[in-house]
Amino acid sequence: MSVEAPTRVPLPAGSEAKSYYTYFLRDMAPAPAGKSAHLERAGDPRVALRIEDRNRLFDPGYLPDELGYYLLENGSGVVANNTKFAGSTGAMLQWWFAWHCLDPLRYAIWDPFDHYGITIPDETRAKVLDPNTSIQDKCFGVDHTVLESPVMGEPPEPIDIHFRDPQELGYDKSKLGTEALSFIVCANCEIVTPEGQPNVPVVMTHTARDVEDGCELRTRFWMGYQIVDGEPVCLLPSGARFPEPVIRQLLGHNFSEFTNLAAILPEVYAENKDVWV
Repeated sequence: MSVEAPTRVPLPAGSEAKSYYTYFLRDMAPAPAGKSAHLERAGDPRVALRIEDRNRLFDPGYLPDELGYYLLENGSGVVANNTKFAGSTGAMLQWWFAWHCLDPLRYAIWDPFDHYGITIPDETRAKVLDPNTSIQDKCFGVDHTVLESPVMGEPPEPIDIHFRDPQELGYDKSKLGTEALSFIVCANCEIVTPEGQPNVPVVMTHTARDVEDGCELRTRFWMGYQIVDGEPVCLLPSGARFPEPVIRQLLGHNFSEFTNLAAILPEVYAENKDVWV
């Protein structure tokens, strides 16, 4: 039996006329071969970075859980990824997270097979387009709703992403702009479920530090959590466990999308850094 090749996501009319449409047609950069081993089984939960210790992301060196997924004792989970962005800086990643939300095609070139759409409220669009707002602030206090597939070829799911000021989510914002931290976005997220079922809470954090020949993106998802008044709260019902396949799929998706973003970002930034509309 033949297996159908994956198809690229549908795009809004007029996308083909935009200069960055060429990135949508490119083959996606494959994730490094060694990463696939981390999808075979959950890692040792004893080494996973707990959300209460999230400021350890700014410590020198590396943490024991830089790659993998972990199932924690309270039923929650952690997804961790580390991606080298050759030829990019943290400042370029900060620009990307401000820039890409303005057009579904921009979101699609990040992952042409899984990123189906992105919408933002009028308040977010006005803030991002305001020339008096810094690139960093265009990424804080804004909301995105994305439509993406966690597994290539499967139906997409809507996710509400509430990006907030790092200080609001309990991060040491004074680290931003130092050797420890050249980029950060952090958000309370909700995977939107069918009507009548509770949405799925997730805390997302992407940080980077500049290194030789580029920067290093370090990602954490804390599954089952939200940060409320600066403090992490596990919202899983008593006795519930976050489904392992969902956690594993998110890690695989993260490997794919960020490997591809690392491949295209230097060119996309050089061609579009001053193009907002």
